[in-house]
Amino acid sequence: MKYGRMKQAVFLSRPNRFIANVLVDGKEEICHVKNTGRCKELLQPGVSIWIQKSDNPKRKTKYDLITVKKEDYLINMDSQIPNKVVEDWLHTSEAGKVIGNITFIKREVKYRNSRFDVYFEYEKGGICKKCFMEVKGVTLEEDGVVRFPDAPSLRAVKHLQELELACQEGYEAYVMFVIQMRPVKELRPNWDTHREFAEVLQQVSHHGVKVFAYECAVETDSIEMVSEVPVILAE
Repeated sequence: MKYGRMKQAVFLSRPNRFIANVLVDGKEEICHVKNTGRCKELLQPGVSIWIQKSDNPKRKTKYDLITVKKEDYLINMDSQIPNKVVEDWLHTSEAGKVIGNITFIKREVKYRNSRFDVYFEYEKGGICKKCFMEVKGVTLEEDGVVRFPDAPSLRAVKHLQELELACQEGYEAYVMFVIQMRPVKELRPNWDTHREFAEVLQQVSHHGVKVFAYECAVETDSIEMVSEVPVILAE
């Protein structure tokens, strides 16, 4: 996934979860933050960021915050991009090796009381397999270990529970954690922040839901899923 109209800037402050004050071209601007998570470990005053200029003249904010530099690597903070990154990946030969010969993909498909990020079908042994996938973007990292979520999410728990129901009704179900950086060692559920999510993730993985995590190659103006990362569900 490639971004256009990108500019380097400096993060100044975050008055609320939706906007940030940034310094771009020597001028202070208000920038839309496309990730409503806390991200306090990333958005420190003075860090280098990359922002995308909007092509909509009616918008109140001219820019979107996309990428931030942490130490010597880049993290994509765009919470709207993981679904697109996964869709691109599902069209690759790597996805074919991991899952199977994917023949159909559709975004945002309703099932029961949820709307799952991706529905897809693949063929195996002449049988069409019908699948749901929920996608979770990950930006919280410490010492090479990434964790999800960075804040309690009842919605994420509900999605896991309904993926389990989908399995019981004959669908295949997947959780794909898109790690918006690299390199990392492993992904773990965030037991300290949201124990219920961690417990339910463990539970559904034992009942047929397949859990994957992939790290991404991130540049100042692009992001792409590249390699699988171990998922450690134990506390």
